[in-house]
Amino acid sequence: MPSDFALPPGLRHRHIAVRDTTLHVAEVGSGMPILLLHGWPEFWATWLPLMNRLHGDFHLIAPDLRGFGDSAKAATPRSDAGANTHADDMASLIAALDTGPVGVVGHDVGAYVAQALARRHPQLVDRLLFFNCPTASVGTRWVREGHVNEIWYQSFQQLGLAELMVGQNREACALYFGHFLGHWCHRKDAFAPAFDLWIDNFMKPGNLRGGFDWYRSQNAARLAAMDGHPTPSVRIRQPTRVHWGRHDPILKSEWAAFLPEHFDEVETTFCETAGHFVHVEAPDEAAQVFSEFFG
Repeated sequence: MPSDFALPPGLRHRHIAVRDTTLHVAEVGSGMPILLLHGWPEFWATWLPLMNRLHGDFHLIAPDLRGFGDSAKAATPRSDAGANTHADDMASLIAALDTGPVGVVGHDVGAYVAQALARRHPQLVDRLLFFNCPTASVGTRWVREGHVNEIWYQSFQQLGLAELMVGQNREACALYFGHFLGHWCHRKDAFAPAFDLWIDNFMKPGNLRGGFDWYRSQNAARLAAMDGHPTPSVRIRQPTRVHWGRHDPILKSEWAAFLPEHFDEVETTFCETAGHFVHVEAPDEAAQVFSEFFG
C-alpha cells in the first residue's frame, strides 16, 4: 500500500505574490475549493494523507504560511506575523486564485488563522472544519494543573538562540521535532514515513523562523489570556465542524466545551484514536468527516 505521504497524481506547485510576500502553494484536484491551513511544526505536506484520499472530489489548496516551508522568509525575526497577518495573506491568496468563497480547514496555527479569516473576511469563507480548535476561552487553563510544562516551547522559541540551537545540525533538528511529532501523537508512528521529509524542510535556510515568529507575534495575547484577560472576539457565523483528537496533550479535548462561546453554528465530534494530528494519525476518519461536511 502506498505511503500516506506519497505525492498524489496531478499535484502542482506554484509561488503566488500576496501583499508584501510570496507564498508557496501546493494544489491538487478540482471541484469545490478547500483551503488547507497547517499548524506548527508543519508545512503544506502535512495534508498529503488527506490529499491522497480526497483529490478526486475537491480542489485542495495547501499554502505554506508566511515564513513556513517554501514560502518567502523574513530577513530577520519579526513579531508582526500573528493570526491577522496570516488571515490577510489568505484573503489575498483567495483573490489571486479567483476561486470565490472557499471551504477552510484549520489545524493548530492554521486554526487561529482560519478563525481570523472568517472574522476579517467573512465573505470569502463558506464554512469551516477544524482538527482540534484552540480559542481565546482557553485562557488561564494554559497554565493550570501543570499544563504550563507542556507549553515551554512557546517561550523558548522566542529566544534568538533557539533558531541557532535547533538548526545547528540535522541531529539537533531531528531530536527537537522528533519530540513533538511523537509526544503530541496518540499513534506514535504516524509521522515515521515522513520524518526525513520533515527534517529536510526545517533544515532549509530560514525555515525555522516562520514558526518561531508566530510565537513571538502571539506572545502578548497569550500572556494576557493566561492572566485572565483574553482578547475579545467577534462570533463566527459560518457553519463549523470540529473533529478533536481525544488524546491531544497540548490542545486538550475537554476545551471543546468552549466552542459555543465563539461559533454560532458548531458541531463537535471526537477522534478516539488520535492526539494532536488527527489528519495524520487517523486519515481515513478525517477524510470521512471532511467529505461529509464539505460534500
